[in-house]
Amino acid sequence: MKKLILPVACLFSLGLGAFITKVVENPPLTVEVINQAEKILGLDFTDAEADSMLNDLRDNQKDFEAMRKVPLDNSVSPALYFNPLPLGFEFEKNFFPFKASQISAVKLPANREDLAFYSVRELGELLKTKQITSTELTKFFLERLKKYDSQLHCVVKITEDLALKQATQADFEIKAGKYRGFLHGIPYGAKDLLAVKGYKTTWGSVPYKNQMIDNDATVIQRLEQAGAVLCAKLTLGELAMGDVWFGGKTLNPWDLKRGSSGSSAGSASSVSAGLLPFAIGSETLGSIVSPSTECGTTGLRPTFGRVPRTGAMALSWSMDKLGPICRTVEDCAIVLNTIQGVDNQDFTCMKAPFNYDGTQGIKGMKIAYVKSDFERKSPNKTTDSLTLVTLKKLGAELIPIELPTLPSNEISFLLGVEAAAAFDDLTRSGKDDLMVRQSKNAWPNAFRSARFVPAVEYLQANRHRTLLIQELDKTLKGFDVYITPSFSKNLTMTNLTGHPCVVLPNGFRSEGRPLSITFMGKLFGEAKLLQVAKAYQDATDFHKKHPKL
Repeated sequence: MKKLILPVACLFSLGLGAFITKVVENPPLTVEVINQAEKILGLDFTDAEADSMLNDLRDNQKDFEAMRKVPLDNSVSPALYFNPLPLGFEFEKNFFPFKASQISAVKLPANREDLAFYSVRELGELLKTKQITSTELTKFFLERLKKYDSQLHCVVKITEDLALKQATQADFEIKAGKYRGFLHGIPYGAKDLLAVKGYKTTWGSVPYKNQMIDNDATVIQRLEQAGAVLCAKLTLGELAMGDVWFGGKTLNPWDLKRGSSGSSAGSASSVSAGLLPFAIGSETLGSIVSPSTECGTTGLRPTFGRVPRTGAMALSWSMDKLGPICRTVEDCAIVLNTIQGVDNQDFTCMKAPFNYDGTQGIKGMKIAYVKSDFERKSPNKTTDSLTLVTLKKLGAELIPIELPTLPSNEISFLLGVEAAAAFDDLTRSGKDDLMVRQSKNAWPNAFRSARFVPAVEYLQANRHRTLLIQELDKTLKGFDVYITPSFSKNLTMTNLTGHPCVVLPNGFRSEGRPLSITFMGKLFGEAKLLQVAKAYQDATDFHKKHPKL
């Protein structure tokens, strides 16, 4: 057991509890210790006031010790649930059937290698019309995973036995005329923070690399019920940060000298390289947007509370979202339609309609754009401006807006505090030293420093978050969708407010790497959001260009 160098007793005045990590004995609490803690808190108590606190702090210390004797699994969520809905919010009242766009006849390509970059929709047509079997398709993608993972390092485990079993079942059902829908027989991969029975769930991290969770995540269950075929558990940056995991660094298929970004690193890299038609990723603060941008994929971050997280690693109970990474916007819609909906194990999930209609255009629609973000100097300015031009040509009316100026980056420490709680035992046991990344901006240090955030300030930040939700709702009155460059204060703000987004390629850098644009929707407004993003994507061809390995 390691000794802590800092005077740990000073932290008993902090609301989140004693920071007795890696120390057995309780240090004495004195007025001098409280005086030191005040410097962190930004407060100033008299000696008499500090002396009066000592009994309470000693009692707190005993309570903390008693709590820590009861193990808390990562799957146990707090009794407080984040609700992203502003005052007066109402869901759509009607639930309509999912309506995909029309698709022309799809033929099996003369060169089977071209299948690598077919969309889910196209592959589904080949399976439905029996031009190819799920077993053939699954073996094709399994071979690509085996062939190219040595270059990309995007796979934690190929689930070959399970995949072939599921593909055989899909073939039997399709042949018997029992077609389940667009995902029936389609191979896919899942970020390895999702539990799959019979396989390790590593969370990309050394301390958990042999972890077995004896059940399937709800999202995995729903995809299996839809007939999808799980081919691989894919890499994530260790504990959902970045693209470095215990097996190395996941790379970008467009440039093997670069990482794929994270934390849905393997999901984006594998889809971009044509190793899988789609994958499940997750986002807490950019983990779908960033790798989708880097790898040129189309990613959907759903509304907080749209997709159940049961069986997924918890990093931030109030910010984690699961979503698909695909080739096209409509593929994202198809996958979302399968995995969304209430779950009796995730109490943040809400019953909300998803009335997607892929046959509708955007002519006459009012679409907002964040004026100051499009005007600022950035490497993406030209391509972002051309996105607006394309939308105008499609008949949309573009209206400038500005986002609220309330604190957003300033309250993003909420993530660090929740993550530190989710991995409290990792910090206190000293096993955080086993993690690959140990820099100042890596999780081990972030978990430690988050212990210094007082509970009062954590709650105050959530109160500011309430104001932010209300102000953003006022800003978006009259708009179903707004557009913004992918990397601005909007990314942090809307991950805090729980709003959905679609990120998709809108051009390329001079050296050939993809660029992206972000379409934002209202809370639980994914149907309109995807409709607009699809119209733009259908009018361009950036998503049809692929890296050459």
